[in-house]
Amino acid sequence: MPTWLIIVLAVLVAIVIVLLVLYLLGKRNQKKQEAQDEEIRKQAQPMSFYIIDMKRLHLKDAGMPKAMYDATPKLARISKVPILKVKIGNRVTNLMCDPQVYKTLLPKQEVKAMVAGMYVVSAKRVRGPVNEPKKNKKGEPKVSILDRLR
Repeated sequence: MPTWLIIVLAVLVAIVIVLLVLYLLGKRNQKKQEAQDEEIRKQAQPMSFYIIDMKRLHLKDAGMPKAMYDATPKLARISKVPILKVKIGNRVTNLMCDPQVYKTLLPKQEVKAMVAGMYVVSAKRVRGPVNEPKKNKKGEPKVSILDRLR
């Protein structure tokens, strides 16, 4: 066999092995994520609050407790997370929000939400401005590049 053919076959075998390992790791991580999401949803409690402000911040800049910052994975520490500054009764506090829920909310809204600890799992608007999708020149709702890829 020519040497170039041996090299091509070796590279193909290596690529197949790497793809197989990535597939298996991804599948395992997906199962872990689903189990964690289910546990969070079990612990969620209904709560009513008023949204003062919404931002995407690093956890250390968001004013979260030190224990929460220490408990988060390193990847989450360096990435920006959706943070809601809310008023619950007469107390103002910061809550971390699910990215899908964050897209549906606006500041100055009164919301009934399911909250697990300091994490907003789901929310439904009670009063305040309605979140309408932005429209392009043709009158169709704007779709982000990430949503087109899904």
